[in-house]
Amino acid sequence: MLVLRSSPASPFGRKVKMAAAELGLSDRIEILVADTNDPAEPLRQQNPLGKIPTLVLEDGMTLFDSRVIVDYLDHLAGGSRLIPAGEARFAQLRLQALADGLCDAALLQVYETRFRPEEGRNAAWVANQAGKVSRALAALEAAPPSYPDRPRIGEIALACALGYLDLRFAGSWRADHPRLVAWLDAFAADVPAFEATRFKG
Repeated sequence: MLVLRSSPASPFGRKVKMAAAELGLSDRIEILVADTNDPAEPLRQQNPLGKIPTLVLEDGMTLFDSRVIVDYLDHLAGGSRLIPAGEARFAQLRLQALADGLCDAALLQVYETRFRPEEGRNAAWVANQAGKVSRALAALEAAPPSYPDRPRIGEIALACALGYLDLRFAGSWRADHPRLVAWLDAFAADVPAFEATRFKG
């Protein structure tokens, strides 16, 4: 049995869980919640960075981050299912990088308010992160991705990023991005794992 160390609200952990579902591997993965702020958390021995998600393999070896984990799961399922071969591979990896970068910038804004006292917050730095989110959304709104049958890793990563914006920013992105809203609605209808992995806390 593989063990996924994550947290229910993590968009990157959600990406791994959705990927596993698409690949038919969910029943081979036990999910254990990790507290990244706890100095005694075993995660810090499993991943020296103390970050989630981390996948513990059956032989005790660990894989991180989400991109490496998904690549491994795709390999485990026979390969080229979520990460295609040839030129299509780079289009998917590029879309995943854009979606992950959007998520990173959104997370950093959340962390700034969650972990830094108000008097120590850097408004210019937060605005810089918000600008990354805005530019990514604009690029995606101009050309929402398509997938022929089942979604691949780029589309899964994008759905998780938009889901995180819904969770932490009250869906404020939706008003100015109607094509992305329609895209996400269609994705959610196609992919039951999107709702199944949604954080409901």
